[in-house]
Amino acid sequence: MSWNYWGKPLPGFGDPRAKVMILGLAPAAHGGNRTGRMFTGDGSAQFLMATLYKFGFANRPTSESVDDGLQLREAYMTAIVRCAPPENKPKPNEIVSCSRYWTQEFHLLRNVRVVLALGRTAFDTYVRFLKDESVETEDLRFQHAAFYRLPKPYPALCASYHPSRQNTQTGKLTVKMFEKVFQEIRSFLVSENSNAR
Repeated sequence: MSWNYWGKPLPGFGDPRAKVMILGLAPAAHGGNRTGRMFTGDGSAQFLMATLYKFGFANRPTSESVDDGLQLREAYMTAIVRCAPPENKPKPNEIVSCSRYWTQEFHLLRNVRVVLALGRTAFDTYVRFLKDESVETEDLRFQHAAFYRLPKPYPALCASYHPSRQNTQTGKLTVKMFEKVFQEIRSFLVSENSNAR
């Protein structure tokens, strides 16, 4: 089958009133880079979307194309790099060059209560951003399902292995492990809502 590839920098996608910002690595070469939407059209997209749907963050369990009707609820997907990097490994200068895009999204999304960093590179990049914002980061370590409450006005930070095929097909990240992350996020949001009353 022949595809017409988007092949351009990819914007974030989701609910402008999002309570959860999902921070990935970069558009997948044959996913977002092909379809023109974050986490769309590849295996990692399907793994992520099935979980978002189960926990009420999406209106459908799949993400196939930009015209599939997908809508996110209380969630917004973005990435630290805007273009598909060679071998899915962005260089440090590319991460720095693209940082203004996702950080601007972060500042525009006024309702975010949790940042979910998918993978160590996204996590470390976000921690560097916090450090630049003068937030104490010494105790922030990447570990799957780690959940850190940060001083206000900064949202909580959650970490997960990236739902790449390399991780999901080898069992490094299972459905149960990924759902544990989203259960923690949903429970946190529920408790935040209760405390706000």
